[in-house]
Amino acid sequence: MSGTHQAWWKKLRSPAARYSILTLLAGGFVAGIIFWGGFNTAMEATNELEFCISCHEMKNTVYQEYRKTIHYANRTGVRAVCSDCHVPKDWTHKVLRKIRASGEVWGKITGTIDTPEKFEAKRLKLAQREWARMKASDSRECRNCHSFEGMNTDMQKQRARKSHESALEDKQTCIDCHKGIAHQKPKGMPEEDE
Repeated sequence: MSGTHQAWWKKLRSPAARYSILTLLAGGFVAGIIFWGGFNTAMEATNELEFCISCHEMKNTVYQEYRKTIHYANRTGVRAVCSDCHVPKDWTHKVLRKIRASGEVWGKITGTIDTPEKFEAKRLKLAQREWARMKASDSRECRNCHSFEGMNTDMQKQRARKSHESALEDKQTCIDCHKGIAHQKPKGMPEEDE
């Protein structure tokens, strides 16, 4: 080993207050793995349907609506849960979405949507925020399961075929036409949102 390398290894093995730097690095590495595993496990646990409907605001409103849709029950048995539509799959966007969702938790804590009446009063604002998020991401979460390329428009009814072909030409995204696909449309929606 050269002198520079020996000095570097000596510094790594020498005590820093009480432990060697190498011991501190190894301990930090192990602690980092444990932290990362715990963090990732918690992130995934908050994507479960049971977590999403654990508060009565969701269980008694939007969950009941969702149970009546094709995303909940269909002939193939494929089910999309809350996180499939509302949480991105890739890590960066997922973390950003989870941070923004903390505002929704704040709403729960402060009681701004804790009754059906309060929820309905805010439904339009909440829906518009979600629609804007989906539009900005080009309906990324919808496209995890649906894509224009994967559609067989010949198998669609004439109205759907025409709408999808038009949407593709006009560079529209799923949420432009499919508001209310899994939840009731809010009362008082502006005409341009219909």
